[in-house]
Amino acid sequence: MQALAPIALFVYNRPKHTERTIKFLQQNLLAPDSRLYIFSDGPKNNSDEEQVNEVRNFIKTVDGFKSVKVIESKTNKGLANSVIEGVTQLNNNYGQVIVFEDDLVSSPHTLTYFNEALNRYRNDDKIMHIGAYMYHLKDSNLPESFFYRAATSWGWATWQSAWQHFEPNIDKLIAQFDRQKISEFAIEGTMNFWKQMQDFKKGKNNSWAIRWYASIFLRGGLTLNPSQSLVNNIGHDGTGVHSGINDIYNVIINPKPITQFPTEITENKEAYQAIKAFLANRKGNLWDRVKRYLKQRFS
Repeated sequence: MQALAPIALFVYNRPKHTERTIKFLQQNLLAPDSRLYIFSDGPKNNSDEEQVNEVRNFIKTVDGFKSVKVIESKTNKGLANSVIEGVTQLNNNYGQVIVFEDDLVSSPHTLTYFNEALNRYRNDDKIMHIGAYMYHLKDSNLPESFFYRAATSWGWATWQSAWQHFEPNIDKLIAQFDRQKISEFAIEGTMNFWKQMQDFKKGKNNSWAIRWYASIFLRGGLTLNPSQSLVNNIGHDGTGVHSGINDIYNVIINPKPITQFPTEITENKEAYQAIKAFLANRKGNLWDRVKRYLKQRFS
């Protein structure tokens, strides 16, 4: 029996979010048998120091896992560098890793899903990423889990064999795209993935996730996803690095375990169409967008 994958949890300056994320992780059925590594980034400035220290005081008290190791950075690395370094370190040591950030609530079955999928697809080079989040899709006939091209970053897992293909250099990535690939990468223009790539090049974001998805896409890789989300992001309250105040991506977490996994190693066409439809319509009509703007502006 393969050992359970270690969990990498990346935290910064949100004590309440961190407490909720860990509370839900502790309720996972596999928590007592899982090793937890908490990576705490250093404060960016003096105003962040108090909250960073509050987070650090809390994470030193965490139990309920096979082991808990806290890794504190003296400097501020930023989320992207923290994730890349932490994921690389644990993959080098264990050959696999489960990744959480400090704003994710999970199902009691999330760690089980990750470990079962990691074991099931370990030797298939085409499967490069296991995602736990999924949009609220309208198609109720989708299987419990399916393969798809894009990588979600809200709760995920991978192996060293896949992560070794992560290409951090944006110029090397962009050079491999033509017009057809850009369309396929951006789910036929329904998601701003290509804009995220361009914004990274211009220094407007520092996303590890868009470079990871591009690395997977350019290798013809696939990601495994549940049709009903096993995590929900609680960071859309204006406190996150890349998160505004937004309820489009709020989901109800699947309370049941995932028991069905795809055997055919190919992208699920029905799931792709359901995701494309969600992305195309996610912002609603003009009135929906006006209401959301007013809520963000005046809340």
